[in-house]
Amino acid sequence: MSVSAARVDLDAIRSNVATLKSRAGDADLMAVVKADGYGHGMLPAARAALDAGASWLGVAMADEAIELRSAGVSAPTLAWLLGPNDDWNAVVAAGVDVGVNGPWALERAVAAGAADGRPARVHLKADTGLGRGGVQPVDWPDLVDATAKAQADGGVEVIGIWSHLAYADNPGHPTIDRQHAVFEQALEIAARAGLRPQLRHLANSAATLRSPATHYDLVRPGVAVYGLSPGPEVGEAGELGLTPAMTLTTQVALTKQVPAGQGVSYAHRYTTPLPTTLALVPLGYADGVPRHLTNLGEVAVGGRRYRIAGTVCMDQFVVDVGSDPVSVGDEVVLFGPGSCGEPTADEWAEAIGTINYEIVSRIGARVPRRYEGER
Repeated sequence: MSVSAARVDLDAIRSNVATLKSRAGDADLMAVVKADGYGHGMLPAARAALDAGASWLGVAMADEAIELRSAGVSAPTLAWLLGPNDDWNAVVAAGVDVGVNGPWALERAVAAGAADGRPARVHLKADTGLGRGGVQPVDWPDLVDATAKAQADGGVEVIGIWSHLAYADNPGHPTIDRQHAVFEQALEIAARAGLRPQLRHLANSAATLRSPATHYDLVRPGVAVYGLSPGPEVGEAGELGLTPAMTLTTQVALTKQVPAGQGVSYAHRYTTPLPTTLALVPLGYADGVPRHLTNLGEVAVGGRRYRIAGTVCMDQFVVDVGSDPVSVGDEVVLFGPGSCGEPTADEWAEAIGTINYEIVSRIGARVPRRYEGER
């Protein structure tokens, strides 16, 4: 059995979903479980979120949706990033809603519905200003008209109209109001064409927490489900009532005494200033420990923090523990909730100029997930 593990607290996920539901008002909640539940494990995370009252699940890819259904998860699910080579027929036949972001996608949805003998359930995506997925305002009326015709012909059922915010993690940013206004216009155009979807949805984690005007019928929190703040401007996790669910641990694999002036790891980017003890940690960038944490990131051993000493390698890195009594087999906490003084995913992210989403979602498959709070 591996000594390394990403321990995932499912009760924390349940608590986070309950907190988010309390902030969502009358809106339903879609727990976003794409990317293997942001690295936490898609199926356990999905089940925990549903336990806590999530009524929808959200994924990006077709394979993610099929995996949920194959595991017996029957909750309403939206898959929004299907490509032209994906198996639309299988997704629609599995009772999964699909995102439509252009005429080609509408055609694929209609064909999949025909193959299944029932209308495909679709969510039309408007690009309200993010400039990524979705239909630009100039092209929106044409897609709406084509979709209204397809619905009248029995090819699709329009379940939702949705969009995504660019700056929700910066509450008060003027783009939030601008995108909200464009979304309202998109809804009006759809209504004039006879489309009255069951669900209008715009809010991500940050907007769920800080922008109630964007909640509509459904909110779509992602990173906050896993107890992480969507950004420093939104607030720290504890202030938001969130508990980080993942703790990444391993054990010291080797300790050794070295003299002053000892170069450490590739390219000797760290040199010991004094005679000291080096401790070897058996996780590396193949496991998701960013190489950029070289000489920057901290870990905890025996309740004390130590900075990574030298280059993070594929499978391992080193910490200089000085004269402290660190031994082979001692637990190393790479990051966790911070409640016992250990580093957090936020701290790692800040150290290398990235976001906490990347820290947790990049933890590799060879690190076992061990679940606490399973039911």
